[in-house]
Amino acid sequence: MNLPDQRKKHRITSLDIADRAGVSQATVSRVLSGSTLVSPETRRRVEEAVRDLNYKVDRHASSLRTQRASTLALLLFEDPTADDSGINPFFLAILGSVTRAAARHGQDLLVSFQQFSDDWHADYEDSMKADGLILLGYGDYVTHRAKLELLVAQDTHFVRWGAVLPDQPGITLGCDNVAGGRLAGEHLAAIGRCHVAFIGDASEHAPEFQARHTGFVEAMAEAGVEVDPALQVDAESTEESGYAAAQVLLARGLPFDGIFAACDTIALGAMRALREHGLRVPDDVAVVGFDGIPIAAYATPPLTTVAQNTAAAGERLVGALMAQIRGQPVEQVMLAPSLIVRDSSHPQAKA
Repeated sequence: MNLPDQRKKHRITSLDIADRAGVSQATVSRVLSGSTLVSPETRRRVEEAVRDLNYKVDRHASSLRTQRASTLALLLFEDPTADDSGINPFFLAILGSVTRAAARHGQDLLVSFQQFSDDWHADYEDSMKADGLILLGYGDYVTHRAKLELLVAQDTHFVRWGAVLPDQPGITLGCDNVAGGRLAGEHLAAIGRCHVAFIGDASEHAPEFQARHTGFVEAMAEAGVEVDPALQVDAESTEESGYAAAQVLLARGLPFDGIFAACDTIALGAMRALREHGLRVPDDVAVVGFDGIPIAAYATPPLTTVAQNTAAAGERLVGALMAQIRGQPVEQVMLAPSLIVRDSSHPQAKA
């Protein structure tokens, strides 16, 4: 007697998971969708049952039922770089953190560059390529803001990493840049540097750099040191721009014994210009950067930097976006930076 149905291997379903874990099928669905409305103990039992039964989620069927793609899109701003990556080294660190966080939330991650089309939501969310967007980096913020306003008007789920400003469109998570600037200023003042230059755009077009400059000036003032505006030179977040800005600074002929660079790549370029000019770091000029990119530790000399918490950044970005997608409230957050002192700003006061 031919009994093909009896010989078929039983396909594990969410009902089997529910039975194994001793919960309802709805609870299993909540756990698999990443809902926060499940107790840790219940979540543990369901996840254990999933592993024991080797259950695989049918992502296509799930997306049809929920009208979700179970995919997040991470869009990077294309920066000028020394290599052909077009990705700021700082954002490479966040990219890794976001990738791991997305996996923990059971989400696939689509990575691309921001195209600045007229219809971002149609490119991603409305076409079900992704349930929401994570935006890393931007060019001129004044120009970029209009794109964010368009996303809000179209009810697109999105979060971005950048300057946390009042009344800005959407949800932004970022570093407490004013606090980071203060760390740099306090450190440079403590080692006796009284003529410190700032390299980086300190205008509303670059609000993160502007906030770092603000904190730096405040800290120096509290130490009794007035920052000379003539020691500020604009620069973009590249080594070549930092190199060129340092050349401009040197050409002005003003005395300076320290440099606070708005990011590490600018600092690395500035140190190259100082070396070519015959100045020693840190003996003649102490240098402090910002971001905490890995290569900073291997510079010559190793670069003192105000480090951003990239591990927490990735988890917070994904968590905030997932909360938005589920209709849960989300608040803007600023993460605290930390100072990493290395040889480029020797801790001994200048004689």
